[in-house]
Amino acid sequence: MNTGAPNDRTPIIEVRNLRTQFGRQIVHDQLDLDVWRGEVLGIVGGSGTGKSVLLRTIVGLNRPAAGSIRVLGVDMLHGSSAERRETERRWGVAFQDGALFSSLTVLQNVMAPMREHLKLSHTLMKALGELKISLVGLPPLSCGKLPSELSGGMRKRAALARALALDPEIVFLDEPTAGLDPIGAAAYDDLIGELKRSLGLTVFMVTHDLDSLHAICDRIAVLAEKRVLVEGPIELMKNVDHPWVQEYFTGPRARAAQHSV
Repeated sequence: MNTGAPNDRTPIIEVRNLRTQFGRQIVHDQLDLDVWRGEVLGIVGGSGTGKSVLLRTIVGLNRPAAGSIRVLGVDMLHGSSAERRETERRWGVAFQDGALFSSLTVLQNVMAPMREHLKLSHTLMKALGELKISLVGLPPLSCGKLPSELSGGMRKRAALARALALDPEIVFLDEPTAGLDPIGAAAYDDLIGELKRSLGLTVFMVTHDLDSLHAICDRIAVLAEKRVLVEGPIELMKNVDHPWVQEYFTGPRARAAQHSV
C-alpha cells in the first residue's frame, strides 16, 4: 500500500512545454508535469526516455532548449539569481551513486551544504549532521567512515542524509533502490515513507522499482514519446492503452510486485 494521496494538491513544481535536447537528439518535447506538495511522485519510463535528464533539468544541471520550470513559485529559468539560489536551498538531491565526496567522512559530507549555506558554529553543524545521519538510520560509528568503507545501502542513506542537511521541502531521488537487495530496498522505501510523513516532504523519485511504486508512491508519471504520457495513481496505469505501460504494469514482474506489497 502507498502512503495515501497527498492532502494538498498545490503544485510545488510546475513544468510546462519543456524541450530538452543534446545536439540533434531531442529527449523531451512539449513535456508538462505538476508535482503536488506533500506527495511522493514516481517517474518511470523505458530506457532512453530521459527520466534522470528530467530530474537534472528541474534542479538546474541541464539547461532546457525551451519551456518553463517553476519551483515553489519561482521561475527557475528566468528569475533573479538571488531568487533561484534561495529556492535551491529548499531542496535536496540524492543521486543514484550517492555522489559523496570520496575524501570526506560521512559527517563531513553531510556538513558540506551547511558550510556552504549556513552561518553556524562548527559545534552546531556537527550536532545537526549527526542528527541527520541518525535520522536516516545510520549508526553513530558511520559518521567517521569514508564512503569507500560503507556498503551500497549505507552510501545511499548517507547521500540522503546530505540531501536533508538544509531541512528541504523537496527531495529529488534518482534510482534510490538501484543495486540494493530486496530487503535493503524495502527498508529504504520504508525510510522514505516515514520521512515524508514526519517531515512533510515532497519527493520526486526516478525509479524502475515496481515494489517502490506500489509501496510509497502516491502518483506515477510515465515518460514516453518525449513527454509525460500519463500520470496518476498506480491503479490507473493498468488501464492505459500503450504497449510499454501495459507490459510494465501488468506483466509478470508487475503482478509479482503487487503481491509482495
